[in-house]
Amino acid sequence: MFMDRKASARWEGGLKDGKGTVSTESGVLDAKYSFKQRFEDEKGTNPEELIGAAHASCFSMALSMILGEKGYTADSIETSAKVTLSQSDAGFDISKIHLDVVAAISGADDAAFQEAAETAKANCPVSKVLNADISMTAKLKG
Repeated sequence: MFMDRKASARWEGGLKDGKGTVSTESGVLDAKYSFKQRFEDEKGTNPEELIGAAHASCFSMALSMILGEKGYTADSIETSAKVTLSQSDAGFDISKIHLDVVAAISGADDAAFQEAAETAKANCPVSKVLNADISMTAKLKG
């Protein structure tokens, strides 16, 4: 089974004075972003925040599935993702993501929960995408 989901971004201008928009095919997201939103304290979104939201939501769903396979149903799973953007001599990279998970699961003991959480962390599709084969089509308009 294959599913394609689409998102797009548009950027105008230079790095520090430019501005961009990011949106999803479903229309759920239509947001502005800029250098100041990414590297300073201006309100708005940025790529790392969006990756964090995607990772937290994907992980929560994967954990729910794994718990279900073990006979548990979560009353709630709350996941936050802290995405760290680091700069080195080689440039910028996302050096780590920390998932902070709090769950209420009737009947589950901590060992079963920890095992399910580790499995979800290793196997949710967004966790895996960090090692994905990235393809590209690039077109220069002119």
